[in-house]
Amino acid sequence: METHTLLIHVLLYVFLPLWGIAGFVDWCCHRATRIEETSGLKESLMHSAMGIQVGIPIIICLLYRINVLVLLLCLLAWVLHEAVAHWDVHFAAPRRHISIWEMHAHTYLGSLPLYMLAMILVINWPVVLDLVSFNWQGQMRLVPVDVPHGGERYLPYYLTFMGLLCVLPYLEENLRCLRHYLKHRGEPA
Repeated sequence: METHTLLIHVLLYVFLPLWGIAGFVDWCCHRATRIEETSGLKESLMHSAMGIQVGIPIIICLLYRINVLVLLLCLLAWVLHEAVAHWDVHFAAPRRHISIWEMHAHTYLGSLPLYMLAMILVINWPVVLDLVSFNWQGQMRLVPVDVPHGGERYLPYYLTFMGLLCVLPYLEENLRCLRHYLKHRGEPA
């Protein structure tokens, strides 16, 4: 197997699932610390925002050819994710206990997007050179791939995996926090 294919398989079958598993562990930690009673809806919405900030570039990279536009979207999403992650911990730390398990989950949730981005840059090095040399002509639109990375069946399986491991749990967290907020708004903190 050539290196290019091997790196894509590491992205698809190691890094992407690990990111989902780390997200699930993080959700379990939030639930254990009763996030709805401590840092509440504001922090829960930050978690959802970070998931979306990484999820959108993942879908784009699976469905479209990597060009300058896609790299710019990925870089922007990563920078925004890092900003929200910093804000999240700064907001949550004085309001609730962050366990060692949650710190470990955060290590993966923060580093895996960077590693995935780095691998995408390495795999698509000629596009990186176009990006930094401002050779953007013809590379500023989304161009679908003929076959999604991982084949036709990968994306539905991955989306189902992430739906069960991350989307549904974080939706539950948002709803739990919203219910608690609505029930207790107006009460002194």
